[in-house]
Amino acid sequence: MTLKQRYAQSIELLNQMFPNADTELMHGDTFQLLIAVILSAQCTDKRVNEVTPALFEKFPDCQAMAQATPEEVFPYIKSVSYPNSKSKYLVNCSKRLSEVYHGVVPSSVEELQTLQGVGRKTANVIAAIVFHQAKMPVDTHVHRVSRRIGLTNNAKTVRQTEDQLMKNLDEKDIALLHHQLILLGRYICQARKPKCNECKLTSVCKNFISLQNQTAKHNKT
Repeated sequence: MTLKQRYAQSIELLNQMFPNADTELMHGDTFQLLIAVILSAQCTDKRVNEVTPALFEKFPDCQAMAQATPEEVFPYIKSVSYPNSKSKYLVNCSKRLSEVYHGVVPSSVEELQTLQGVGRKTANVIAAIVFHQAKMPVDTHVHRVSRRIGLTNNAKTVRQTEDQLMKNLDEKDIALLHHQLILLGRYICQARKPKCNECKLTSVCKNFISLQNQTAKHNKT
């Protein structure tokens, strides 16, 4: 199977599995999505969704959060990972949004990364979801699943994974595939115990095929 064939078949099968894939982070607008994505770094979407309703009720927009202190934000997000750092990120990010961008979340990845707490992945998420740009945010799920399926080859970093995916994907497939790979990694192709029996990609998955071949060889000996 060529790489082009693997991509084509993987996309077709993922469309069957997750035809309406989208972010699972709850939000009411672009600012709230930005805050939720910052909070989701090294944390589950489920946990983030548990804390954001109260957080957004208290600080519904960047102006409100910009006027807060990290100490005031902390109690609302204390159950997420790294709450001390993230409470500072949220306040400082909101201040810059308010002072520099007049409360409007910028659309460019470069400008987004000038906001505290916003790295390349977070910037790509906002650019892709909100502004419909052809960006491929790569988290641990996308990085792991792409390697297992064989969409990437020897990609040791998330940036290498991003570059290889972007090189081999048609622009029309990028936005949906990002969500599909996340859902696949979150619910089926999990890190420790992948549920291969529930996955439709076994016919194209490089890792699964390799394991099957190893088992077949072992059974012959």
